Amino acid sequence: MTLYALGDREPTIDPTAFVHPDAVVIGDVRIGPESSVWPSAVLRGDHGTIYIGAGTSVQDGSVVHCTREWDTTIGDRCVIGHLVHLEGCRLGNDTLIGSGSVVLQGVIVGDGALVAAQALLTPGVHVPELHTAMGVPAKVSDRHPDATLIANAVETYRRNAHWYAADLRRLD
Repeated sequence: MTLYALGDREPTIDPTAFVHPDAVVIGDVRIGPESSVWPSAVLRGDHGTIYIGAGTSVQDGSVVHCTREWDTTIGDRCVIGHLVHLEGCRLGNDTLIGSGSVVLQGVIVGDGALVAAQALLTPGVHVPELHTAMGVPAKVSDRHPDATLIANAVETYRRNAHWYAADLRRLD
């Protein structure tokens, strides 16, 4: 994994977390137990702090950033899909952010909520607990996400993190 301090800002990674060697973690980034960060993901805690709870996966190519005004907080057991952009937002526990989504400053996504793939959540949007947001710009519906789908995705990435930590080896 590529870790960088920026001045006195340094990453804090739980020893049970898995950060892929091709991920980049810069500054004040705190990664909780059994969480995973996958190839080409960039987590940059330069102007604020990025908090990632337990059992959360940040998948390939995602970018997680913060601002001076807005930290980025990701709860426990969340799935951050491939190529997601998170910046200055707060995600509750058990949320799923679909591939290619953009979630901007001041957005709050409640526990158990789902952001559909390719959704754009503009600054200040609130997705209540157990609701779904979809579209560009995203509209919130009271459609309840499939909790089993989210739990299964969390478990898949938890198992993958253990497998990769044990068996991944570079061949060049």
